[in-house]
Order: sequence, then C-alpha cells, then structure tokens
Amino acid sequence: MSSNNLLGPSLEEILSVIKPLRDDWVTRFKIIDELRHVVESMESLRGATVEPYGSFVSNLFSRSGDLDISIELPNGSYISSAGKKRKLNLLGEVLIALRQKGGWRRMKFISNARVPILKFESINYRISCDLSVDNLPCQMKSKFLFWISEIDNRFRDMVLLVKEWAKAHDINNSKAGTFNSYSLSLLVIFHFQTCVPAILPPLRDIYPGNVVDDLIGVRANAERDIAERCVSNIARFRSDKFRPVNRSSLCELFVSFLAKFSDIRLRGSELGICTFTGKWEEIRSNMRWLPKTYAIFIEDPFEQPENTARSVSARQLTKISEAFETTRRWLISPNKNQNSILAAIVGPQIPHFQMRTPVISLSIARRAPVTYPSYSSGRNFPPQAERASHSAAQVDRNPQNMRREFRSRNLTTQNHETHDPDPQDHSQSQQTWRPKSVRQTA
Repeated sequence: MSSNNLLGPSLEEILSVIKPLRDDWVTRFKIIDELRHVVESMESLRGATVEPYGSFVSNLFSRSGDLDISIELPNGSYISSAGKKRKLNLLGEVLIALRQKGGWRRMKFISNARVPILKFESINYRISCDLSVDNLPCQMKSKFLFWISEIDNRFRDMVLLVKEWAKAHDINNSKAGTFNSYSLSLLVIFHFQTCVPAILPPLRDIYPGNVVDDLIGVRANAERDIAERCVSNIARFRSDKFRPVNRSSLCELFVSFLAKFSDIRLRGSELGICTFTGKWEEIRSNMRWLPKTYAIFIEDPFEQPENTARSVSARQLTKISEAFETTRRWLISPNKNQNSILAAIVGPQIPHFQMRTPVISLSIARRAPVTYPSYSSGRNFPPQAERASHSAAQVDRNPQNMRREFRSRNLTTQNHETHDPDPQDHSQSQQTWRPKSVRQTA
C-alpha cells in the first residue's frame, strides 16, 4: 500500500480523536462563566469583562487544550491599557479570590513574563487556564487566525496535527526552550504561503498595517475597522478566479511541511520567517531584526518586529530540526505500517484493552438543543462552535471517561478491513494512540 494510502487514514483518525465536540465548547464556556462570577465579586474589578482568546477563539484548540482568558478593564468606550504593575496587582487579587472561592487548583503566578499570567486549573473540568489582564492584542491575533482558517479548511487540520506532533516530540514548550503553539501556527501559515501553488497569501495582503499599532482609540471602532478590511481582502483573495489552486492532500502537505523545516537549524542562522511578506528574509538585511540575539526568528505579523520564537534555545533548535527530519524520513520509508506511522507522528502507543462506548446518532443528537452562554457582554457564541455536530450530553467531561472514549478508537487497522467485533468481547489487548496530554494524566 502506498505511503499516502497509509498516512491519509492515520491523520484523519488522529483528527477524529483530538477535534473538539460541542461538549468541549460548553465546558469552556462554563469555566468562563465561573471565572466571570469571581471577577464580578471583586470591588477592584467592577465593570471589567472576562473574554477568551487564543486557540479557543481561533478554533484551533484540541479537546485537551487549555483556555486563555483576559480580564478587560473598564475605560469607557476606549481601549484600556493598564501598566504592568497594575496588572500584577490585579492578578494577585484574583489569585486570592480564587483560593477563597474554591474549585480551582495548581495556581501559579508568572510575574516575570512579558505578559503577566496567572495559571490555574478547574477542579471540576480539569482544564488548565491562563489568565491575563487587558490582552486585547492577543484577542485580535486569535481572530486573525480564525479568519485565516476560513480561507482553507486544511489550515485548521494542519495546525491541530502539527501541535499534536510537536507535543509528542517535546518541542511545543516555550518554557523548555522550544516552540510555543503560536509559533507553530505561524509555521503552518508560512508553509501554506510558500508551497506551490500557494494556499495562503502574504498576510500583508490581508492587513497591510501593524495590528497592535492600530488598536487605539474607541475599541469598537478599532476592532470594526480592522475586521472590515480583513474580511474584504480575504473575500477578494478567495474570489480570484485566476489564482492557481493547490490540490495537495493533507498528508502531502504534512510531509512537505516536515521537509521544509527539517534544516531549520541551519537556515535559522541566516534567515528569518516572515509571514507578513510570505518569504524567508535575510536577518542581516532586516534592520528591525538586528542585532541577532535569537536562535531562530519567527516574526509576529500582527506585532512586528516581535519574535514569537524568542524563547527557543540553540540547543533545543537542534532537537527541533532533528524531530522534523526524523519524522519525515520515517513517513517516506517503504518499511512502515499504520502503527509505525502513528508512533512517528504522536509518539509511543499505549497498550490497553479495547473498550467500546455507544455513540448517539447524529439525528438524535441534533434534536437535543443546547443553550450557550455569551462569552462577554454583547458577544455571542462563536459561529465556528455552531458547526460542532455532537450533543453536549454525548460525552462526559470526566477525563477518565474521555480517556475511555479515546481508547475506543481502533487506530491499529493495518489492512483497512472492516470488522464487526462482538461488543461483549474485551479480551483482545490492542495498542491505540491517545493524545499525550491525556496520557500524562492516566
């Protein structure tokens, strides 16, 4: 069987496990509401709003993904921009309030970060949260990623796969000197810009300015102006009938992604990755990036000339490059099966007993409407969530049950034969992949 015939079904199976269900959306809104109640009880945050950002807003989160939240301080109709000292003080007060309220654990104050963060985990839902203050720039970046994902459906799938692959190879942890998830998303954008024919345009064709610089004045006006320009330019790009169409499959794009960055350690010494122009840029010729003090430069297209990969160390960049090349070689090797492909992409598989759980039919699930809370004043449930196809009652968010569902997925079919196993027979021990974040809590 050809490489694509093996790799394609493997990637689709991984996506079927990690893509969020409607229940995953509902759970995160419940967490946001619980946090909103805590904020509303604090006199120092009277009038503040609680608003999500990050992968949840961009629709690039997996079922086990964390939740990024910002407390936006009141400033009339104008954009608020609190100083770092005030942000630190407010987050310290929130930390005290969370401890008093209960329901939260693993609280950690990251005060020395560029953007101060309060980390904690919901005890009821076991979802990690990162809380910041006045983080409108990151909210806008999240919206940009969502708009970009609407250009081509392959983008979202690639980001989810790349992040899962990076976690399995321990190169998705900025604290350990590797990539953060935002940098990985930018790498996927860059790959889609530089493949032939290109799938995405240079981001300057979507928004020619520096987004962060334009977030001034009346918030509603600034957000509307940015959104209208982006939507108009994206519509123009998509309607271009003379634009060559890239028909590469997801597995072809995944393999070429690995190939493109397999020598990233060598190229990174001289070239920077610029999604704004959609090109490799010489660092020595770009005055905004000098002096060169980073192992690799991935410019933030919405906050130029910030480097989103500033935490990557030279030693870890070697490990990153090896992960790209090792995986690429294994996926194009003729001596592989579906199990070895999964091992190459998502790491060692976990042996366990096959367990099957009943699945409610979509026709029944659609008859059970779910009422969603809004995630900030005047802002309704994100449209991408409405496309989720499962009822909230279908999946219990208890991680034990979530792991049981993951285990029910048979990812080991090497010959793609259709079997109808006896639901009473659990005697066959099988090896099945589960997301690393779930494996760590098992």
